[in-house]
Amino acid sequence: MTDSSLAGRRILVTGGASGMGAGLVRAFAAEAASVVSCDIQTGPGNAITAAATADGPGRADFVECDVTDSASVDGAFARAVELLGGLDVLVHAAGIAPGAPAEQIAVADWDRVLTVNARGTFLTNQAAFQHLKEHGGRIINFASAAGVIGLPGKAHYSASKGAVVAWTRTIAQEWGHLGITVNAIAPAIRTPMYETTRASMTTEQLAAHDAQLAAVMPIDGRLGEVDRDLVPLLRFLAGAGSRFITGQLFPVDGGVLMVR
Repeated sequence: MTDSSLAGRRILVTGGASGMGAGLVRAFAAEAASVVSCDIQTGPGNAITAAATADGPGRADFVECDVTDSASVDGAFARAVELLGGLDVLVHAAGIAPGAPAEQIAVADWDRVLTVNARGTFLTNQAAFQHLKEHGGRIINFASAAGVIGLPGKAHYSASKGAVVAWTRTIAQEWGHLGITVNAIAPAIRTPMYETTRASMTTEQLAAHDAQLAAVMPIDGRLGEVDRDLVPLLRFLAGAGSRFITGQLFPVDGGVLMVR
């Protein structure tokens, strides 16, 4: 396997039934990897993996998984490893991003966001560890610029992604001697959910939103595309060439977050 090749790589993607996760399932299968997509959305999840397999040359399968539930995670990872014949890479993309003013966030909403985003990262990473500890591998978590600089209107989301960043950097130190690299990305990528959000905005809100992006994003001034902007980095991080990189946060956001 060359440093840039994913041929034969055994990859598990959470959140693979929609958005960036779905795009990565398709892209990895197109790179001749073997992929298992895990999500709570069984219909879209199965449809995406079936299409990815049909397009080839790799193969994609779907396994239902609730990342907030330890039994569900452990069972799904066991089934995924059975289908894949082992595990080389976890890409943990599952997450939610509701919004509300900080003073109006309900306790139930706070708990839900932290449960999905922070506990989900914790549980899936622990499960991956059990299958990587003997031979090493890659864990790639989805963080956010919100977890570093905050995001008004999404304080609970920001807090959960701050936890993802801290967790990622800590386990990178703890698990590195086993050959397990742990990195995170902070993406600003267009998804169907983002398009739905744009469609719900008034003309004035949309103009203000676009003006803000143009002001803070040196490249393009608008969100990136999965295949063009996200896949190349994930291809590298999931491959053999990233073996000496760990504990890092990679913004894929046109220059909004410049990590120091």
